[in-house]
Amino acid sequence: MRIRDIIEGKKEWRAHVARVKALPQDYQIVYKEIQKYLFKVGPVELTHGTVLLSGIIDLFEEGAVLGKGVLEVTGSDVAAFCDDLIKDSKTYADIYQESVDQKVNKAIKKVTDIKK
Repeated sequence: MRIRDIIEGKKEWRAHVARVKALPQDYQIVYKEIQKYLFKVGPVELTHGTVLLSGIIDLFEEGAVLGKGVLEVTGSDVAAFCDDLIKDSKTYADIYQESVDQKVNKAIKKVTDIKK
């Protein structure tokens, strides 16, 4: 990665953060919780850009302009809202499950081979 790319990435992230700070307080709180949730559970692609997060800000900005409360936009179950956003994405949880399954299958095969 070139220095120019790093600088551009930082500029984009700062602009992103400025958009979040311009939201009403309730939207900021929910956005930060969504961000934490997605970083923990999240889709693998989330680390490759802010497209999903920017889309959430777009949605929140529209909701705020219309005078809606944030939970009118997301629904009362914010985690379910997040899960719906990433339902077709591969997540770190999926990768971990695959890793566990592979290790278990390998161990079982080894035990089975020893018994033969």
